[in-house]
Amino acid sequence: MIRHQYWGAILAGIGAGIVTGLFGTGGGMVLVPLLGLLTSAKEEEIFPCSICVTLPLCIVTLISTPGVHLEMSQILPYLLGSAAGGLAAGILGTKIPIPWLHRILGAFVLWGGIRYLC
Repeated sequence: MIRHQYWGAILAGIGAGIVTGLFGTGGGMVLVPLLGLLTSAKEEEIFPCSICVTLPLCIVTLISTPGVHLEMSQILPYLLGSAAGGLAAGILGTKIPIPWLHRILGAFVLWGGIRYLC
C-alpha cells in the first residue's frame, strides 16, 4: 500500500473505532465508505476488510468499557446466531452484485435510523 493509502486506511480505522466506541457497533458502516474515499482499494477488497476489522474493533471496545460484565450464557445465543448468519452471508455475498449489496445495506441503515428516531 502506498503511503497516502496507508494514512487513509488509518483515518478510516479511527472513524470506525470512534463510531463503534460511542455506539457499540456500526464501525463497518463508517469504514466501508471511508476506505472507498480515502484509499484506492477496490470495492471487492473493502467489504472483506471491513468484516475482518469488526471483530477486533468490538473486542477493544468491550474491554475498554468500564463496568461491563457479560456471562457466556447471556451471549452464547447471539454468538451462535451471528456465526450462522455470517457463514450464510459469506456464501451468498459473493453471488450478489455489489450495487445490490449497497442497496440492502442502505435499506438496513435507513430502517435502523428511523427506528432510533421514533
